[in-house]
Amino acid sequence: MTGRTITIRVQNMSCASCVGRAERAIRAVPGVEAADVNLATETAHVAPGDAALADVAAALDSAGYPAARHTTTFDIEEMSCASCTGRVERALEAVPGVLGARVNLATGTAQVDWLDGATTPEALARAATEAGYPARVQGGTAPAGEPGTAKTDALARQTVIAGLLTLPVFLLEMGGYLIPGLRDSVEAAIGRQNVWLIQFVLITLVLAWPGRGFFAKGLPALFRAAPDMNSLVALGTLAAWAYSTVATFAPQVLPPGSVAVYFEAAGVIATLILLGRWLEARAKGRTGAAIRALVGLRPKTARIERDGAAHEVPLADVVPGDIVLVRPGERIAVDGEVIDGRSFVDESMLTGEPLPVEKTSGTTATGGTVNGTGALRLRARAVGEDTVLAGIVRMVQEAQGAKLPIQALVDRVVRWFVPAVLTVAAVTVAVWLIFGPDPAIGLALVSGVSVLIIACPCAMGLATPTSVMVGTGRAAEKGVLFRKGDALQRLQEVTTVVFDKTGTLTEGRPELTDLIAADGRNADRTLALAAAVESSSEHPIASAILRGAETRGLDVAQVDGFESLTGLGARGTVDGAMVLVGAARLMARDGIATDALDPAAAEIAEAGRTPLFVAVDGDLAAVIGVADPVKRGASQVIADLRKRGLRVAMVSGDARGTAEAIARDLGIDDVVAEVMPDGKVAAIDSLRGDGSIAFVGDGINDAPALAAAEVGIAMGTGTDVAIETADVVLMSGDPRGVVNAVEISRHTMRNIRQNLFWAFAYNTALIPVAAGVLWPVTGTLLSPMLAAGAMALSSVFVLTNALRLRKIRIGGDGQDTVAPATAAPAGAMREPAE
Repeated sequence: MTGRTITIRVQNMSCASCVGRAERAIRAVPGVEAADVNLATETAHVAPGDAALADVAAALDSAGYPAARHTTTFDIEEMSCASCTGRVERALEAVPGVLGARVNLATGTAQVDWLDGATTPEALARAATEAGYPARVQGGTAPAGEPGTAKTDALARQTVIAGLLTLPVFLLEMGGYLIPGLRDSVEAAIGRQNVWLIQFVLITLVLAWPGRGFFAKGLPALFRAAPDMNSLVALGTLAAWAYSTVATFAPQVLPPGSVAVYFEAAGVIATLILLGRWLEARAKGRTGAAIRALVGLRPKTARIERDGAAHEVPLADVVPGDIVLVRPGERIAVDGEVIDGRSFVDESMLTGEPLPVEKTSGTTATGGTVNGTGALRLRARAVGEDTVLAGIVRMVQEAQGAKLPIQALVDRVVRWFVPAVLTVAAVTVAVWLIFGPDPAIGLALVSGVSVLIIACPCAMGLATPTSVMVGTGRAAEKGVLFRKGDALQRLQEVTTVVFDKTGTLTEGRPELTDLIAADGRNADRTLALAAAVESSSEHPIASAILRGAETRGLDVAQVDGFESLTGLGARGTVDGAMVLVGAARLMARDGIATDALDPAAAEIAEAGRTPLFVAVDGDLAAVIGVADPVKRGASQVIADLRKRGLRVAMVSGDARGTAEAIARDLGIDDVVAEVMPDGKVAAIDSLRGDGSIAFVGDGINDAPALAAAEVGIAMGTGTDVAIETADVVLMSGDPRGVVNAVEISRHTMRNIRQNLFWAFAYNTALIPVAAGVLWPVTGTLLSPMLAAGAMALSSVFVLTNALRLRKIRIGGDGQDTVAPATAAPAGAMREPAE
């Protein structure tokens, strides 16, 4: 989708054909740029463009799938005149999802009509507050409780009522198969006509009470020439009921030998489908468990310091800058900076990593994480929807609502599926009436109703979105965030994983390990000059050189005319001398011979460290070795990816010898070294071949490569630019998250294919059976009751299969036992003997 996107909760959808009609209704609104409807989440993601939301909502209403609306009343403070009410109205109406706002100056209130899913009362209150008029919800008009709970409870009640009313009818008609002579005894006692009258009353109650939704939604859809699942059920049960009613009250109009009742079929169909929907609603509720768990991590209150005292206040009252007190064992309420105290904090909800992280003064803490045994004082930096946790929730929700490319096949099929089923049912009835044995009308009715009931495409519509919901939720639990839902499908198609080296496979915090001065040069003086130049650079290697000088206690002078040479090094004037620090290609570019120290540089590179040259006033002065330790577990990650049939490559700006040494230790075969930042896209293209690429990086200069790859994977410890460009974000800096992402993608797509196979195979196989193709061979027809049970179970099967993703065992948890490539300890340096 392009431009602004809003989420709307859509009602009355029951199958995949509903999804297609709702999407077409939205897209038909002039100005709408795009729309994706998701059956599992019952939401529509709409890019409204120039269209008014009221028009979008009206289009959904006309299509029979109304957008869920709410009206919330707010108390508004500090309004003093009519211009104040206008500003509040404009601020509220500017919130995506608001249909209208009415502000009353006399009562100091505002009534806002808004679309469920597109916004929240908290967001509306915040909009008015940010406009200068503090607002808070006056009443509890917003939806409360766990999503879907009320619907699930209502379905449970309807199922119980339908079951209790249908059970006597079922026993009267079918009990004879269990207890021989039962039906004959009952009919002899009260008469067949009275038995049928009792069945008529009970089943009419079933269809008019718990089953009325089938008719209230299905028949209008049928009259609009847009039949859905409810239309099929309504037609099937109505046909069985109507035929039975005629047989009961006007048997003379039916052909001789065809007088029979099928009340039990209508009742059992309604009961079983209600049971299936109840089980489906319960399962769908569990598919969103990950989101609810994340939302549940938000504390309801926070302890803050005001006027020298601690006060416990609602979380909504905390503002940036407040001092928040966190006691041992408490969940941290906001994102902030530690200003006092020391503790270890469990951040597993963010990163999936079980080890607590130390927090001291100056470090940052994230809302939702759990404090350990120490007490902390934080200065709040982000609250409410601006916190990391809120961002994660939004990211997961967006991914869960995404439509995968594989869903396009389903959409094309289901668009014509229900009309095709109606046609098949009509043809089935006609064939039986023409060619069936007497009494043909009864056989035609049974076959036609079975076709209508068994072919409901619920399972097709649920097959993909439920797996996506559970898979992305499971990924979030492991610290893997799919920013774009379609990355789930594209990642399992990847053939090559390309890692950027620095900060991805290595710690990204190099240390100075070698310092070899040229003949006639003083090592300390040369290091001090190099450190002076690098003091103005933000590159990790520059920090390593500066720390090395500080370790030796050297005085670092000021640099004049500093210039960063991207991908090459840096230069500047220090104490009147022109100092150049960088790679061999920088020296070659400026015509500085490095022959005297090339053997030392080669030795440094072979050890897996990065050689850098220092030149002073155009003469070579020294070669410096810098090592960036390999991350723990990196070699195991490479091994795990290769076990999964993936080719692994590395892209680095290091000298070829250094890059190849690190790659050799990690088990990487393909290396592209000495790559300038703007050359990473070309490097990816050279590695792609006939397959697709996943690129893993974390820096600003990785953003183009992340965008160029089929799947961009960014380390959550990296820059905002890299994260915003990526398709997948690993919340921790651990490369094992790449294996987790691949595993989740593969498991989820396998689950989707299983669901789609079941849904399509089920319908393809059983529609002919329901139509009666087995009659000439076996002499039996598929009972409408069995058809209803099979249809209900198909949806439950798909949902249950998707829920298995919550239990998948994620790979990539092995620990690296290979020593890092950098043998020298941090800060250690070697020099030639004096």
